[in-house]
Amino acid sequence: MEEVFTMISVQRLKRQFDTLRGISASSTGINRLAFSDKDWEGRSYIASLMEEAGLSVRSDAFGNVIGHFGGRDETLPPILFGSHGDSVPEGGNYDGIVGILGAIETVRSMKEDGFIPDHPLEVVLFMCEESSRFSAATLGSRAMRGALSTSDLLRLHDHEGSSLYAVLKQRGLDPEQIESARYDKKIKAFLELHIEQGKVLEHKGKQIGIVTGIAAPSRLICKIHGSADHSGATPMNLRRDGLCAAAEVILAVEKAAKAKENPPVVATVGIAEVTPCVMNVIPGEVRLGIDIRSIDSAAREDAETSIRSAIESITKKRGIAYALEPISKEAPAVMDPALVSLLANTAKEEGFAAIHMPSGAGHDSMHWADYAPTGMLFIPCRDGISHNPAEHAKLEDIVAGVRTLEKAVRTLSQKAYALS
Repeated sequence: MEEVFTMISVQRLKRQFDTLRGISASSTGINRLAFSDKDWEGRSYIASLMEEAGLSVRSDAFGNVIGHFGGRDETLPPILFGSHGDSVPEGGNYDGIVGILGAIETVRSMKEDGFIPDHPLEVVLFMCEESSRFSAATLGSRAMRGALSTSDLLRLHDHEGSSLYAVLKQRGLDPEQIESARYDKKIKAFLELHIEQGKVLEHKGKQIGIVTGIAAPSRLICKIHGSADHSGATPMNLRRDGLCAAAEVILAVEKAAKAKENPPVVATVGIAEVTPCVMNVIPGEVRLGIDIRSIDSAAREDAETSIRSAIESITKKRGIAYALEPISKEAPAVMDPALVSLLANTAKEEGFAAIHMPSGAGHDSMHWADYAPTGMLFIPCRDGISHNPAEHAKLEDIVAGVRTLEKAVRTLSQKAYALS
């Protein structure tokens, strides 16, 4: 294999992170809500960086930005890599940004040292990865995979009542052409670099995480229908307390997840709304939001079955009615074994301590795993904090991630290198 010379610029990366930190709707953390003015400004800045790196830039009907770097043989399938640029409200400056800036730096370093890939490369800035505005995540990658329809755009609304359809039109896009955003070219591989958003790498003292699979959620709304009676006049044995039933359900959700260790399942009750929520009335109606995740579909289904059975048993015992409403169920994504091996070997060759690990959070990568060989790299974030103004990644860890990504892309870009 030919000797590789990398020209990754640490100072250039630092300047770009600093610039994006200033593109925010407020000074408390990073505020680039999807399709907001600041998100659009950040998109323009990132597109300009692509052009500076020698990429020819285009966008699709959803606003995703794709930068093309020509290969020796343009008939070969391209290699896609990138991440997102939007943020949650009062988020951090590294979620998504590490991946898109790292992808651009990868191409720029190749250009500067005269490396020409055999395969073409395409760097993608995905729009609307966060669910904060439209209560649905990874919409840019869904659009590119043909999984977003005009009816979806009309159905999804933000907290101010604006439909995603209307928001796209306000940005000069044509939502009626959303199906044209489908990326239907064959690709050799898809890669994404991201902060871990957890504590595992930092706890184990590792710089690189080689992602083996991405957990996907099954989400349910459980509505418990108790009786809102007077808190002083109703004896304990005559109560139908919705909140007491909900408390048992919450503990049952935790128990069902803890019972699944190999492969692991995590389950969370992240929504608990009580009606009426006053001191002197027994809680009547309770609405619970349940999120169940695993990288293994069967393990997740087993946990969900246990949770459903527990809810039935708890409410029957208490004489309380309930209703379960499925919200979403996504398939876990398994990373390509050959890519996992390549990334692990690359990190080792570069001298970076690495471990294999699953991703509990969802990412754009999960939508490409059934389309092409897909791989993902993690770097540590301080104290595992993410989606928070305190989110931070060390520059040395960012560079380690970019170097691993860049060398892996160089290897993949050679026509003679086959994934097997």
